[in-house]
Amino acid sequence: MLRARALSAASAILLATVPQPSSLSAQVAAPGASNSIAVASGQFPLPESLYYSIEWRMWYAGNARLTLRPHHDDQWESDIHLESAGMVSKLFTVNDSYTAQLDTNRFCADDTSFDAREGSHHKLTTVQYDYHRHQASYTERDVLRNAVLKTAEAEIPACVTDVIGGLMRLRTMRLEPTQSIQIPTSDGRKSVNVRVDAQERETIETKLGKFQAVRYEANIFNGVLYAKKARMFVWLTDDARRLPVQIRVRMQFVIGTITLTLDKEEHADKAVASR
Repeated sequence: MLRARALSAASAILLATVPQPSSLSAQVAAPGASNSIAVASGQFPLPESLYYSIEWRMWYAGNARLTLRPHHDDQWESDIHLESAGMVSKLFTVNDSYTAQLDTNRFCADDTSFDAREGSHHKLTTVQYDYHRHQASYTERDVLRNAVLKTAEAEIPACVTDVIGGLMRLRTMRLEPTQSIQIPTSDGRKSVNVRVDAQERETIETKLGKFQAVRYEANIFNGVLYAKKARMFVWLTDDARRLPVQIRVRMQFVIGTITLTLDKEEHADKAVASR
Protein backbone atom coordinates (compact mmCIF):
# COMPACT_ATOMS: atom_id res chain seq x y z
CA MET A 1 0.00 0.00 0.00
CA LEU A 2 2.85 2.40 0.81
CA ARG A 3 4.38 1.78 -2.63
CA ALA A 4 1.14 2.39 -4.49
CA ARG A 5 0.54 5.60 -2.56
CA ALA A 6 4.06 6.67 -3.46
CA LEU A 7 3.15 6.16 -7.13
CA SER A 8 0.11 8.39 -6.70
CA ALA A 9 2.07 11.12 -4.92
CA ALA A 10 4.88 11.10 -7.48
CA SER A 11 2.55 11.55 -10.44
CA ALA A 12 0.62 14.40 -8.82
CA ILE A 13 3.69 16.32 -7.57
CA LEU A 14 5.35 17.57 -10.77
CA LEU A 15 6.99 20.91 -9.96
CA ALA A 16 6.23 24.58 -9.70
CA THR A 17 8.36 27.43 -11.04
CA VAL A 18 8.17 31.12 -11.82
CA PRO A 19 11.08 32.99 -13.49
CA GLN A 20 13.14 35.82 -12.08
CA PRO A 21 11.89 39.29 -13.05
CA SER A 22 14.63 39.62 -15.71
CA SER A 23 13.25 36.55 -17.48
CA LEU A 24 9.73 37.97 -17.59
CA SER A 25 10.35 41.13 -19.56
CA ALA A 26 9.68 39.55 -22.95
CA GLN A 27 7.01 37.12 -21.78
CA VAL A 28 4.43 39.07 -19.75
CA ALA A 29 1.75 40.92 -21.71
CA ALA A 30 1.97 44.70 -21.64
CA PRO A 31 -0.68 46.62 -19.67
CA GLY A 32 -3.92 46.81 -21.63
CA ALA A 33 -2.96 43.97 -23.98
CA SER A 34 -5.50 41.27 -24.78
CA ASN A 35 -5.46 38.17 -22.58
CA SER A 36 -6.93 35.92 -25.28
CA ILE A 37 -4.99 32.75 -26.04
CA ALA A 38 -2.79 32.94 -29.13
CA VAL A 39 -0.79 29.89 -30.21
CA ALA A 40 2.25 29.91 -32.48
CA SER A 41 2.55 26.78 -34.57
CA GLY A 42 4.93 24.25 -33.01
CA GLN A 43 5.82 26.47 -30.07
CA PHE A 44 4.60 25.98 -26.50
CA PRO A 45 2.01 26.76 -25.20
CA LEU A 46 -0.47 25.00 -27.45
CA PRO A 47 -3.32 22.54 -26.84
CA GLU A 48 -1.95 19.02 -26.38
CA SER A 49 -2.32 15.62 -24.74
CA LEU A 50 0.78 13.76 -23.55
CA TYR A 51 0.68 10.07 -22.60
CA TYR A 52 3.19 8.43 -20.27
CA SER A 53 4.02 4.96 -19.06
CA ILE A 54 4.97 4.70 -15.40
CA GLU A 55 7.81 2.52 -14.17
CA TRP A 56 8.53 1.61 -10.58
CA ARG A 57 11.69 -0.36 -9.73
CA MET A 58 12.00 -1.47 -13.39
CA TRP A 59 8.40 -2.76 -13.48
CA TYR A 60 5.47 -1.35 -15.44
CA ALA A 61 3.19 0.30 -12.87
CA GLY A 62 0.58 2.33 -14.75
CA ASN A 63 -0.24 5.13 -17.18
CA ALA A 64 -0.57 8.91 -16.96
CA ARG A 65 -2.11 11.51 -19.28
CA LEU A 66 -1.24 15.22 -19.13
CA THR A 67 -3.48 17.59 -21.11
CA LEU A 68 -3.61 21.33 -21.79
CA ARG A 69 -6.55 23.06 -23.50
CA PRO A 70 -8.12 26.56 -23.68
CA HIS A 71 -10.82 27.01 -21.04
CA HIS A 72 -11.87 30.66 -21.42
CA ASP A 73 -10.34 33.62 -23.24
CA ASP A 74 -8.10 34.25 -20.24
CA GLN A 75 -7.55 30.70 -18.96
CA TRP A 76 -5.97 27.37 -19.73
CA GLU A 77 -7.25 24.15 -18.20
CA SER A 78 -4.80 21.34 -17.55
CA ASP A 79 -5.17 17.96 -15.92
CA ILE A 80 -3.26 14.83 -15.01
CA HIS A 81 -5.04 11.49 -15.02
CA LEU A 82 -3.30 8.51 -13.43
CA GLU A 83 -4.26 4.83 -13.44
CA SER A 84 -2.30 2.02 -11.84
CA ALA A 85 -1.72 -1.19 -13.77
CA GLY A 86 0.13 -4.49 -13.56
CA MET A 87 1.50 -5.55 -10.20
CA VAL A 88 0.64 -2.24 -8.52
CA SER A 89 -3.07 -2.66 -9.30
CA LYS A 90 -3.00 -6.07 -7.63
CA LEU A 91 -1.62 -4.44 -4.49
CA PHE A 92 -3.60 -1.20 -4.50
CA THR A 93 -5.76 0.33 -7.26
CA VAL A 94 -5.11 3.99 -8.09
CA ASN A 95 -7.39 6.12 -10.29
CA ASP A 96 -6.59 9.81 -9.74
CA SER A 97 -7.45 13.00 -11.62
CA TYR A 98 -5.91 16.40 -10.88
CA THR A 99 -7.30 19.48 -12.69
CA ALA A 100 -6.08 23.09 -12.63
CA GLN A 101 -7.46 26.34 -14.01
CA LEU A 102 -4.54 28.59 -14.97
CA ASP A 103 -4.28 32.13 -16.29
CA THR A 104 -2.89 32.59 -19.80
CA ASN A 105 -0.01 34.98 -19.12
CA ARG A 106 2.07 33.27 -16.42
CA PHE A 107 0.15 30.05 -15.61
CA CYS A 108 -0.75 31.39 -12.16
CA ALA A 109 -3.13 29.00 -10.40
CA ASP A 110 -6.78 30.07 -10.13
CA ASP A 111 -8.23 26.87 -8.64
CA THR A 112 -7.37 23.17 -8.50
CA SER A 113 -9.19 19.90 -7.86
CA PHE A 114 -7.69 16.52 -6.95
CA ASP A 115 -10.11 13.57 -7.21
CA ALA A 116 -8.31 10.58 -5.66
CA ARG A 117 -9.78 7.07 -5.88
CA GLU A 118 -7.27 4.81 -4.20
CA GLY A 119 -8.23 1.34 -3.01
CA SER A 120 -11.48 1.64 -1.05
CA HIS A 121 -10.96 5.37 -0.44
CA HIS A 122 -12.36 8.31 -2.40
CA LYS A 123 -11.21 11.82 -1.49
CA LEU A 124 -11.72 15.17 -3.20
CA THR A 125 -9.31 18.03 -2.47
CA THR A 126 -9.91 21.55 -3.78
CA VAL A 127 -7.84 24.72 -3.56
CA GLN A 128 -9.06 28.23 -4.42
CA TYR A 129 -6.48 30.97 -4.98
CA ASP A 130 -7.83 34.44 -4.07
CA TYR A 131 -5.35 37.05 -5.29
CA HIS A 132 -7.42 39.98 -3.96
CA ARG A 133 -7.08 38.60 -0.43
CA HIS A 134 -3.64 37.04 -1.13
CA GLN A 135 -4.91 33.78 0.27
CA ALA A 136 -5.24 30.14 -0.82
CA SER A 137 -8.00 28.03 0.72
CA TYR A 138 -7.64 24.25 0.99
CA THR A 139 -10.47 21.75 1.59
CA GLU A 140 -10.14 17.96 1.70
CA ARG A 141 -13.32 15.84 1.75
CA ASP A 142 -14.12 12.18 2.17
CA VAL A 143 -16.58 11.66 -0.69
CA LEU A 144 -17.98 8.35 0.56
CA ARG A 145 -18.73 9.68 4.04
CA ASN A 146 -19.60 13.20 2.82
CA ALA A 147 -17.32 14.61 5.50
CA VAL A 148 -14.73 17.41 5.59
CA LEU A 149 -11.39 15.97 6.69
CA LYS A 150 -9.11 19.02 6.58
CA THR A 151 -9.21 22.74 5.88
CA ALA A 152 -6.34 25.19 5.74
CA GLU A 153 -5.34 28.60 4.45
CA ALA A 154 -2.03 29.99 3.24
CA GLU A 155 -0.88 33.50 2.38
CA ILE A 156 0.15 33.78 -1.28
CA PRO A 157 1.90 36.39 -3.47
CA ALA A 158 0.39 38.12 -6.52
CA CYS A 159 1.10 35.06 -8.68
CA VAL A 160 1.70 31.55 -7.40
CA THR A 161 1.89 28.25 -9.26
CA ASP A 162 0.47 24.87 -8.42
CA VAL A 163 2.14 21.63 -9.49
CA ILE A 164 0.78 21.70 -13.05
CA GLY A 165 1.05 25.43 -13.70
CA GLY A 166 4.65 25.32 -12.56
CA LEU A 167 5.55 22.69 -15.14
CA MET A 168 3.80 24.70 -17.87
CA ARG A 169 5.57 27.86 -16.76
CA LEU A 170 8.96 26.17 -16.84
CA ARG A 171 8.28 25.11 -20.43
CA THR A 172 8.04 28.77 -21.50
CA MET A 173 11.53 29.50 -20.13
CA ARG A 174 15.10 28.99 -21.31
CA LEU A 175 16.91 28.23 -18.08
CA GLU A 176 20.40 27.08 -19.06
CA PRO A 177 22.52 24.47 -17.23
CA THR A 178 24.18 25.87 -14.05
CA GLN A 179 21.40 28.49 -13.68
CA SER A 180 18.95 28.44 -10.77
CA ILE A 181 15.80 30.31 -9.82
CA GLN A 182 13.75 30.83 -6.68
CA ILE A 183 10.06 30.10 -7.11
CA PRO A 184 6.83 30.79 -5.18
CA THR A 185 4.54 27.76 -5.01
CA SER A 186 1.59 26.69 -2.90
CA ASP A 187 -0.48 23.55 -2.35
CA GLY A 188 -3.13 25.52 -0.45
CA ARG A 189 -1.77 24.55 2.96
CA LYS A 190 1.67 26.07 2.68
CA SER A 191 3.32 28.73 0.51
CA VAL A 192 7.09 28.68 0.04
CA ASN A 193 9.94 29.65 -2.26
CA VAL A 194 11.52 26.67 -3.97
CA ARG A 195 14.83 26.50 -5.83
CA VAL A 196 14.83 24.94 -9.33
CA ASP A 197 18.22 24.04 -10.84
CA ALA A 198 19.02 23.50 -14.51
CA GLN A 199 21.65 20.76 -14.42
CA GLU A 200 22.76 19.07 -17.64
CA ARG A 201 21.95 18.54 -21.30
CA GLU A 202 21.29 14.85 -21.90
CA THR A 203 19.95 12.49 -24.58
CA ILE A 204 16.73 10.78 -23.48
CA GLU A 205 15.54 7.71 -25.36
CA THR A 206 11.82 6.85 -25.35
CA LYS A 207 9.46 4.82 -27.54
CA LEU A 208 9.10 7.97 -29.66
CA GLY A 209 12.85 8.07 -30.33
CA LYS A 210 15.80 10.05 -28.98
CA PHE A 211 15.43 13.58 -27.65
CA GLN A 212 18.00 16.21 -26.76
CA ALA A 213 16.82 17.49 -23.38
CA VAL A 214 17.78 19.62 -20.39
CA ARG A 215 17.53 18.03 -16.94
CA TYR A 216 16.02 20.16 -14.16
CA GLU A 217 15.75 19.43 -10.45
CA ALA A 218 12.93 20.90 -8.36
CA ASN A 219 13.96 21.06 -4.70
CA ILE A 220 10.41 20.67 -3.46
CA PHE A 221 10.79 17.75 -1.04
CA ASN A 222 12.70 17.26 2.22
CA GLY A 223 10.57 19.66 4.24
CA VAL A 224 10.47 22.51 1.72
CA LEU A 225 6.87 22.05 0.53
CA TYR A 226 6.50 18.31 1.06
CA ALA A 227 7.93 16.41 4.02
CA LYS A 228 8.91 13.29 2.04
CA LYS A 229 12.60 12.59 1.58
CA ALA A 230 12.98 12.55 -2.19
CA ARG A 231 14.46 14.24 -5.26
CA MET A 232 12.48 15.25 -8.34
CA PHE A 233 13.84 15.62 -11.87
CA VAL A 234 12.19 16.60 -15.15
CA TRP A 235 13.68 16.48 -18.66
CA LEU A 236 12.41 19.07 -21.20
CA THR A 237 13.30 18.87 -24.89
CA ASP A 238 15.81 21.50 -25.97
CA ASP A 239 13.56 22.96 -28.67
CA ALA A 240 10.51 25.22 -29.07
CA ARG A 241 8.09 22.49 -27.92
CA ARG A 242 9.79 22.02 -24.54
CA LEU A 243 8.17 18.61 -24.17
CA PRO A 244 8.49 16.95 -20.74
CA VAL A 245 9.80 13.65 -22.10
CA GLN A 246 10.69 12.20 -18.70
CA ILE A 247 9.80 12.87 -15.05
CA ARG A 248 11.49 11.02 -12.20
CA VAL A 249 10.99 10.98 -8.43
CA ARG A 250 13.77 9.28 -6.49
CA MET A 251 12.53 8.35 -3.02
CA GLN A 252 13.97 6.43 -0.10
CA PHE A 253 15.40 3.00 -0.85
CA VAL A 254 12.42 1.12 0.63
CA ILE A 255 10.12 2.90 -1.85
CA GLY A 256 12.46 3.28 -4.81
CA THR A 257 12.37 5.37 -7.97
CA ILE A 258 9.29 6.16 -10.05
CA THR A 259 9.74 7.30 -13.67
CA LEU A 260 7.19 8.69 -16.14
CA THR A 261 8.33 8.36 -19.78
CA LEU A 262 6.57 9.94 -22.77
CA ASP A 263 5.00 7.34 -25.10
CA LYS A 264 2.63 9.42 -27.23
CA GLU A 265 1.80 13.05 -27.98
CA GLU A 266 -1.36 14.48 -29.54
CA HIS A 267 -1.90 18.01 -30.79
CA ALA A 268 -4.81 19.73 -32.51
CA ASP A 269 -3.69 18.69 -35.99
CA LYS A 270 -1.76 15.47 -35.48
CA ALA A 271 -0.83 12.58 -33.17
CA VAL A 272 2.62 11.08 -32.68
CA ALA A 273 2.50 7.54 -31.28
CA SER A 274 5.22 5.23 -30.06
CA ARG A 275 7.03 3.25 -32.70
